[in-house]
Amino acid sequence: MSDGGAGGTAFVLGGGGVLGAVQVGMLRALTDAGVRPDLVLGTSVGALNGAVLAALPPAEVADRLDALWSSPDARALFAAGTFGRLRELVRSGVAAHSSGPLRRAVTEVLGERRIEDLPVRFTCCAARIEDAAEHWFDRGPVVDAVLASAAVPGLLPPAVVEGRHYLDGGLVNSIPLGRAVELGATRVFVLQVGRIASPLRPPRRPWEVAMVAFEIARRHRYARDLAAVPEGVEVHVLPTGGAGAPRWDSRAALRYRDVGAAGGRIVAAYEASAAYLRDHAATGGGR
Repeated sequence: MSDGGAGGTAFVLGGGGVLGAVQVGMLRALTDAGVRPDLVLGTSVGALNGAVLAALPPAEVADRLDALWSSPDARALFAAGTFGRLRELVRSGVAAHSSGPLRRAVTEVLGERRIEDLPVRFTCCAARIEDAAEHWFDRGPVVDAVLASAAVPGLLPPAVVEGRHYLDGGLVNSIPLGRAVELGATRVFVLQVGRIASPLRPPRRPWEVAMVAFEIARRHRYARDLAAVPEGVEVHVLPTGGAGAPRWDSRAALRYRDVGAAGGRIVAAYEASAAYLRDHAATGGGR
Protein backbone atom coordinates (compact mmCIF):
# COMPACT_ATOMS: atom_id res chain seq x y z
CA MET A 1 0.00 0.00 0.00
CA SER A 2 1.16 3.53 -0.64
CA ASP A 3 1.55 6.21 1.99
CA GLY A 4 -1.58 8.18 2.73
CA GLY A 5 -1.77 11.66 1.31
CA ALA A 6 0.37 14.76 1.80
CA GLY A 7 0.13 14.51 5.57
CA GLY A 8 1.25 10.92 5.61
CA THR A 9 0.27 7.84 7.58
CA ALA A 10 0.10 7.73 11.38
CA PHE A 11 -0.05 4.73 13.68
CA VAL A 12 -1.83 5.50 16.96
CA LEU A 13 -1.08 2.96 19.71
CA GLY A 14 -3.36 3.25 22.73
CA GLY A 15 -2.87 2.24 26.34
CA GLY A 16 -4.12 -0.93 27.98
CA GLY A 17 -1.52 -2.73 30.11
CA VAL A 18 -0.96 -6.41 29.27
CA LEU A 19 -3.67 -6.18 26.62
CA GLY A 20 -1.12 -4.18 24.62
CA ALA A 21 0.20 -7.50 23.34
CA VAL A 22 -2.52 -7.32 20.66
CA GLN A 23 -0.62 -4.43 19.10
CA VAL A 24 2.25 -6.78 18.25
CA GLY A 25 -0.11 -8.84 16.10
CA MET A 26 -1.56 -5.70 14.52
CA LEU A 27 1.91 -4.40 13.67
CA ARG A 28 2.88 -7.71 12.10
CA ALA A 29 -0.27 -7.55 9.94
CA LEU A 30 0.48 -3.96 8.91
CA THR A 31 4.05 -4.89 7.99
CA ASP A 32 2.89 -7.86 5.93
CA ALA A 33 0.39 -5.58 4.14
CA GLY A 34 3.15 -3.12 3.26
CA VAL A 35 1.79 -0.27 5.39
CA ARG A 36 4.53 1.97 6.79
CA PRO A 37 4.06 4.90 9.18
CA ASP A 38 5.37 8.40 8.74
CA LEU A 39 4.38 9.19 12.33
CA VAL A 40 3.96 7.00 15.42
CA LEU A 41 2.04 8.14 18.51
CA GLY A 42 1.78 6.09 21.69
CA THR A 43 0.35 6.15 25.18
CA SER A 44 1.40 3.88 28.05
CA VAL A 45 2.02 0.37 26.69
CA GLY A 46 1.39 1.88 23.27
CA ALA A 47 4.38 4.15 23.87
CA LEU A 48 6.55 1.10 24.49
CA ASN A 49 5.37 -0.75 21.40
CA GLY A 50 5.40 2.44 19.34
CA ALA A 51 8.95 3.37 20.30
CA VAL A 52 10.22 -0.01 19.11
CA LEU A 53 8.27 0.45 15.88
CA ALA A 54 9.80 3.89 15.30
CA ALA A 55 13.34 2.76 16.14
CA LEU A 56 13.85 -0.52 14.30
CA PRO A 57 13.65 -1.69 10.67
CA PRO A 58 10.08 -2.78 9.84
CA ALA A 59 11.02 -6.42 9.31
CA GLU A 60 12.43 -6.64 12.85
CA VAL A 61 9.72 -4.87 14.84
CA ALA A 62 7.19 -7.66 15.46
CA ASP A 63 9.85 -10.25 16.32
CA ARG A 64 11.60 -7.93 18.76
CA LEU A 65 8.33 -7.00 20.42
CA ASP A 66 7.30 -10.66 20.59
CA ALA A 67 10.57 -11.42 22.35
CA LEU A 68 10.19 -8.43 24.66
CA TRP A 69 6.69 -9.49 25.74
CA SER A 70 7.93 -12.98 26.59
CA SER A 71 11.16 -11.83 28.23
CA PRO A 72 12.04 -12.46 31.90
CA ASP A 73 11.86 -8.73 32.62
CA ALA A 74 8.32 -8.51 31.21
CA ARG A 75 7.26 -11.38 33.43
CA ALA A 76 9.12 -9.91 36.40
CA LEU A 77 7.55 -6.47 36.02
CA PHE A 78 4.42 -7.39 38.01
CA ALA A 79 5.51 -10.80 39.30
CA ALA A 80 5.86 -10.01 43.00
CA GLY A 81 3.49 -11.78 45.35
CA THR A 82 1.32 -10.02 47.89
CA PHE A 83 4.16 -9.69 50.40
CA GLY A 84 6.51 -8.34 47.73
CA ARG A 85 3.97 -5.76 46.59
CA LEU A 86 3.33 -4.62 50.16
CA ARG A 87 7.06 -4.37 50.80
CA GLU A 88 7.58 -2.25 47.67
CA LEU A 89 4.61 -0.07 48.60
CA VAL A 90 6.10 0.54 52.04
CA ARG A 91 9.51 1.25 50.53
CA SER A 92 8.32 3.67 47.85
CA GLY A 93 5.22 4.99 49.59
CA VAL A 94 3.37 5.31 46.26
CA ALA A 95 3.69 2.15 44.13
CA ALA A 96 3.25 -1.62 44.43
CA HIS A 97 5.99 -2.40 41.90
CA SER A 98 9.42 -1.13 40.94
CA SER A 99 9.94 0.31 37.46
CA GLY A 100 13.33 -1.43 37.27
CA PRO A 101 12.20 -4.43 35.18
CA LEU A 102 10.42 -2.16 32.70
CA ARG A 103 13.48 0.06 32.32
CA ARG A 104 15.70 -2.98 31.76
CA ALA A 105 13.32 -4.47 29.18
CA VAL A 106 13.00 -1.25 27.20
CA THR A 107 16.70 -0.46 27.41
CA GLU A 108 17.55 -3.93 26.14
CA VAL A 109 15.75 -3.09 22.88
CA LEU A 110 16.21 0.67 22.54
CA GLY A 111 19.49 1.35 24.31
CA GLU A 112 20.48 5.02 24.53
CA ARG A 113 18.49 6.19 21.50
CA ARG A 114 16.99 9.66 21.50
CA ILE A 115 13.54 10.44 20.10
CA GLU A 116 14.79 13.11 17.69
CA ASP A 117 17.22 10.61 16.12
CA LEU A 118 14.70 7.84 15.38
CA PRO A 119 14.18 6.97 11.70
CA VAL A 120 10.40 7.39 12.06
CA ARG A 121 8.88 10.43 13.76
CA PHE A 122 7.70 9.41 17.25
CA THR A 123 5.92 11.09 20.12
CA CYS A 124 4.32 9.75 23.28
CA CYS A 125 2.00 11.14 25.90
CA ALA A 126 2.34 11.39 29.68
CA ALA A 127 0.48 13.26 32.41
CA ARG A 128 2.74 15.86 34.02
CA ILE A 129 1.98 16.19 37.70
CA GLU A 130 3.29 19.67 38.49
CA ASP A 131 0.90 21.49 36.16
CA ALA A 132 -1.71 18.76 35.60
CA ALA A 133 -0.89 18.87 31.90
CA GLU A 134 -0.89 16.54 28.92
CA HIS A 135 2.76 16.41 27.88
CA TRP A 136 4.10 15.09 24.58
CA PHE A 137 7.66 13.81 24.47
CA ASP A 138 9.16 14.53 21.05
CA ARG A 139 12.82 14.71 22.00
CA GLY A 140 15.17 13.33 24.65
CA PRO A 141 15.98 9.75 25.69
CA VAL A 142 13.40 7.28 24.39
CA VAL A 143 13.53 5.08 27.49
CA ASP A 144 12.76 7.99 29.82
CA ALA A 145 9.78 9.01 27.70
CA VAL A 146 8.37 5.47 27.61
CA LEU A 147 8.68 5.05 31.37
CA ALA A 148 6.92 8.38 31.92
CA SER A 149 4.08 7.43 29.58
CA ALA A 150 3.67 4.01 31.24
CA ALA A 151 3.83 5.01 34.92
CA VAL A 152 0.50 3.48 35.95
CA PRO A 153 -0.72 5.22 39.15
CA GLY A 154 -0.39 3.01 42.19
CA LEU A 155 1.39 0.23 40.31
CA LEU A 156 4.54 2.04 39.19
CA PRO A 157 6.13 5.15 40.73
CA PRO A 158 5.92 8.51 38.97
CA ALA A 159 8.73 8.91 36.45
CA VAL A 160 11.10 11.83 36.83
CA VAL A 161 12.38 13.48 33.65
CA GLU A 162 14.43 16.68 33.88
CA GLY A 163 13.06 17.42 37.34
CA ARG A 164 9.38 17.00 36.40
CA HIS A 165 7.17 14.12 37.55
CA TYR A 166 4.96 12.11 35.21
CA LEU A 167 2.17 9.55 35.43
CA ASP A 168 0.63 7.28 32.81
CA GLY A 169 -0.49 9.09 29.66
CA GLY A 170 -3.78 7.21 29.75
CA LEU A 171 -4.94 9.67 32.40
CA VAL A 172 -5.07 12.44 29.80
CA ASN A 173 -5.09 10.87 26.32
CA SER A 174 -5.37 7.10 26.19
CA ILE A 175 -5.88 6.69 22.40
CA PRO A 176 -4.35 9.84 20.86
CA LEU A 177 -6.24 9.93 17.58
CA GLY A 178 -6.90 13.65 17.85
CA ARG A 179 -3.22 14.39 18.27
CA ALA A 180 -2.42 12.49 15.05
CA VAL A 181 -4.92 14.67 13.19
CA GLU A 182 -3.45 17.82 14.77
CA LEU A 183 -0.02 16.80 13.51
CA GLY A 184 -1.31 16.55 9.96
CA ALA A 185 -1.88 12.85 9.36
CA THR A 186 -4.27 12.09 6.52
CA ARG A 187 -4.42 8.33 7.08
CA VAL A 188 -4.54 6.91 10.61
CA PHE A 189 -4.39 3.33 11.84
CA VAL A 190 -5.67 3.03 15.40
CA LEU A 191 -4.16 0.13 17.37
CA GLN A 192 -6.46 -0.08 20.37
CA VAL A 193 -6.59 -3.01 22.80
CA GLY A 194 -10.32 -3.79 22.71
CA ARG A 195 -11.56 -2.09 25.85
CA ILE A 196 -13.46 0.64 24.00
CA ALA A 197 -16.06 -1.90 22.84
CA SER A 198 -16.61 -3.55 26.23
CA PRO A 199 -19.88 -2.43 27.87
CA LEU A 200 -19.47 -0.91 31.31
CA ARG A 201 -21.69 -1.63 34.28
CA PRO A 202 -22.35 0.47 37.38
CA PRO A 203 -19.77 0.02 40.16
CA ARG A 204 -20.73 -2.48 42.85
CA ARG A 205 -17.64 -2.30 45.06
CA PRO A 206 -15.67 0.67 46.40
CA TRP A 207 -12.62 0.05 44.23
CA GLU A 208 -14.75 -0.16 41.09
CA VAL A 209 -15.80 3.49 41.35
CA ALA A 210 -12.42 4.88 40.25
CA MET A 211 -12.07 2.21 37.56
CA VAL A 212 -15.44 2.98 36.01
CA ALA A 213 -14.83 6.73 36.23
CA PHE A 214 -11.49 6.35 34.44
CA GLU A 215 -13.02 4.19 31.73
CA ILE A 216 -15.79 6.71 31.11
CA ALA A 217 -13.25 9.54 30.79
CA ARG A 218 -10.87 7.69 28.44
CA ARG A 219 -13.65 6.37 26.20
CA HIS A 220 -15.41 9.73 26.05
CA ARG A 221 -12.28 11.50 24.82
CA TYR A 222 -11.62 8.86 22.17
CA ALA A 223 -15.25 8.91 20.96
CA ARG A 224 -15.11 12.71 20.76
CA ASP A 225 -11.85 12.62 18.81
CA LEU A 226 -13.21 9.99 16.43
CA ALA A 227 -16.37 12.00 15.78
CA ALA A 228 -14.31 15.13 15.14
CA VAL A 229 -12.07 13.62 12.47
CA PRO A 230 -12.35 16.01 9.50
CA GLU A 231 -13.28 15.10 5.95
CA GLY A 232 -10.30 13.87 4.01
CA VAL A 233 -8.74 11.98 6.91
CA GLU A 234 -8.99 8.21 6.59
CA VAL A 235 -9.21 6.27 9.89
CA HIS A 236 -8.85 2.51 10.33
CA VAL A 237 -9.54 0.99 13.75
CA LEU A 238 -7.84 -2.39 13.76
CA PRO A 239 -9.63 -5.35 15.39
CA THR A 240 -8.23 -7.48 18.21
CA GLY A 241 -9.86 -10.70 17.07
CA GLY A 242 -11.59 -10.99 20.43
CA ALA A 243 -8.21 -11.10 22.17
CA GLY A 244 -8.52 -7.72 23.84
CA ALA A 245 -11.19 -7.11 26.45
CA PRO A 246 -14.53 -8.42 25.13
CA ARG A 247 -16.23 -7.95 28.50
CA TRP A 248 -15.12 -5.33 31.00
CA ASP A 249 -15.36 -6.01 34.70
CA SER A 250 -13.30 -5.05 37.72
CA ARG A 251 -11.86 -8.51 38.15
CA ALA A 252 -10.54 -8.53 34.59
CA ALA A 253 -9.15 -5.02 35.04
CA LEU A 254 -7.30 -6.12 38.17
CA ARG A 255 -5.60 -9.04 36.39
CA TYR A 256 -2.86 -6.74 35.20
CA ARG A 257 -0.10 -9.29 35.83
CA ASP A 258 -1.31 -11.87 33.30
CA VAL A 259 1.43 -11.65 30.66
CA GLY A 260 1.16 -15.39 30.02
CA ALA A 261 -1.72 -14.86 27.59
CA ALA A 262 0.32 -12.51 25.37
CA GLY A 263 1.07 -15.15 22.73
CA GLY A 264 -2.59 -15.95 22.12
CA ARG A 265 -3.49 -12.27 21.98
CA ILE A 266 -0.78 -11.60 19.40
CA VAL A 267 -1.94 -14.41 17.11
CA ALA A 268 -5.63 -13.51 17.32
CA ALA A 269 -4.99 -9.82 16.65
CA TYR A 270 -2.72 -10.64 13.72
CA GLU A 271 -5.32 -12.84 12.04
CA ALA A 272 -8.16 -10.36 12.55
CA SER A 273 -6.12 -7.34 11.48
CA ALA A 274 -4.72 -9.09 8.42
CA ALA A 275 -8.27 -9.93 7.33
CA TYR A 276 -9.40 -6.35 7.99
CA LEU A 277 -6.54 -4.91 5.93
CA ARG A 278 -7.34 -7.21 3.01
CA ASP A 279 -11.03 -6.27 3.10
CA HIS A 280 -10.92 -2.56 3.91
CA ALA A 281 -7.63 -0.69 3.99
CA ALA A 282 -6.50 -1.64 0.50
CA THR A 283 -9.59 0.06 -0.93
CA GLY A 284 -9.41 3.06 1.39
CA GLY A 285 -12.53 2.04 3.28
CA GLY A 286 -11.82 3.55 6.67
CA ARG A 287 -14.17 5.16 9.17
